[in-house]
Amino acid sequence: MPVIDKIAWIRVEDGAILSTRSHGRDVYYLPGGKREAGETDLDTLVREIREELSVTVEPGSAAFVGAFEAQAHGHPDGVTVRMRCYTADYRGVLQPAAEIAEMAWLSYADRHRVSPVDQLIFDHLRHEAGLR
Repeated sequence: MPVIDKIAWIRVEDGAILSTRSHGRDVYYLPGGKREAGETDLDTLVREIREELSVTVEPGSAAFVGAFEAQAHGHPDGVTVRMRCYTADYRGVLQPAAEIAEMAWLSYADRHRVSPVDQLIFDHLRHEAGLR
């Protein structure tokens, strides 16, 4: 079965996680995206976050959180997304750019508003990062 390879940025502040909603989408996703040919995880993370949120991720501060896999939202049954997640510091002011229509700080109570793989990450963060 097909697997979509993605990298995501986990940013938790005051018990809420930064999430984004793309134009034309009905759910929120963690910021990040698909790897381009030849990119490392950190290359992808830096590029995607700059494109989506107009900030610069500091690669030296990046820490691997985990890999999560679930049914890909909006794709046929059996297509999964594998998300490799990192925390990292950043420079700049967060603001939606490119395909991002909206950014929001979500709590665990908003779990139903995110994609299936993000729901697994919310479950993990509830215990590990104090997601409220």
